[in-house]
Amino acid sequence: MNPFYIAVGVFFIAYLLISFEYYHKTIVALFAASIILVTGVLTQSEAFYSEELGVDWNVVLLLISMMIIVNIMKPTGFFEYLAIKSAKIAKGSPYWIMAIFSFVTALVSAFIDNVTTVLLITPIIMYICDQLEVDAIPFLISTALASNIGGTATLIGDPPNIMIASKAHFDFMIFVRHLTPAILIIMFFYLILLKIVFRRHLKTTREAMERVMSLDEKAVIKDKKTIWSCLFVLAIVIGAFIFQGPINLQPATIAIAGAGLLLLILNIEEPHVVLAECEWPSIFFFIGLFIVVGAVVKVGFVKMMADTVVKATGNNMLFASTVILWFSAVGSAFIDNIPFVATMNPLILDMGKQLWPSVNIDVVNQTTLLPVWWGLSLGACLGGNGTAIGASANVVVVGMGERAGKKVSFVKFMIYAFPFWIMSIVVSNIYIWLRYFAFR
Repeated sequence: MNPFYIAVGVFFIAYLLISFEYYHKTIVALFAASIILVTGVLTQSEAFYSEELGVDWNVVLLLISMMIIVNIMKPTGFFEYLAIKSAKIAKGSPYWIMAIFSFVTALVSAFIDNVTTVLLITPIIMYICDQLEVDAIPFLISTALASNIGGTATLIGDPPNIMIASKAHFDFMIFVRHLTPAILIIMFFYLILLKIVFRRHLKTTREAMERVMSLDEKAVIKDKKTIWSCLFVLAIVIGAFIFQGPINLQPATIAIAGAGLLLLILNIEEPHVVLAECEWPSIFFFIGLFIVVGAVVKVGFVKMMADTVVKATGNNMLFASTVILWFSAVGSAFIDNIPFVATMNPLILDMGKQLWPSVNIDVVNQTTLLPVWWGLSLGACLGGNGTAIGASANVVVVGMGERAGKKVSFVKFMIYAFPFWIMSIVVSNIYIWLRYFAFR
């Protein structure tokens, strides 16, 4: 059978199965990858060793290493301390608790992946909502949205950015310089919208506010030594990310060094416990997905898509950026943004090679194609806020709420999230236009 039809057929069937969630996405990705390998569409050597077609080990090892650091920090009580301290700074006011929690969630999500952030913060939010005697659902939704917004600000905050950085050869500070300003503007409007959208749910009694103020944040701290060790190593890792260019190290190398250093400092006797807590289903989902996408790249399907985009947009990068921003935002609202970005990455690379065949692609990425890459990043990361299934963080928050008896329906999430979704994409579009095109 023609390898083209095998690759494209497997790709689209896998996409549909992942979207409808009939099977777990990891099972789908690994089985689809096995078909690609068994049928010879990709050789094993191409799948595991080719930089263009195979598994992106920079992404995989960066995620594993950051998970190790977070897993060591998780039992210390540090994240619970942050949550209770935030509630007390807000003096028990429901709106200010929501606003500060959203800000803290966004800030933490910029440096620790957003799924891990919501796993740690969501139980504390539900506890504080019970103490305040307010509906927890708006707080759960606002937490999911904030985690996706904050995660967009840096290279390591959201998996799509890690994938974009690896393919486009971007370092940590490029994301900070170009995306963090956009996210700060979006967060400003987000905090205003919180009060408008959730105003009917932000009322409580004075007794409930006093109950929150009586919580003791120091009592939740379980291991000060480990907290300080983790913060020390995180500071080194983030510092190395910032100076990634001058020190000439890849993000995965920096993260592996940080995880190894932390394990060494703490001399953990049972490292398998820490390793077992890693999100292995997500890691193997990535591995399978990279192989499936590599197959459609090899058979030329992505090149065909790139040809279509090039013909539609020409060399008008404003139009291309806008199309990719909105296409990514709508697509990522209904399809997990990780497979979406895995597919779009080679498409944008191919666009650059077709439009400027005689210029080094890294130069094109960091000059002409820069706003197109940011259109993909902003669209995919922020577009995930459109529905309850658009981003992994949304799925986690909704699931945790449901287990605690606070069910968030698909429709309710979408109704509440829509104003934030449309605001963030409109602001992103204006930002890209003003920063890269308006004053040329």
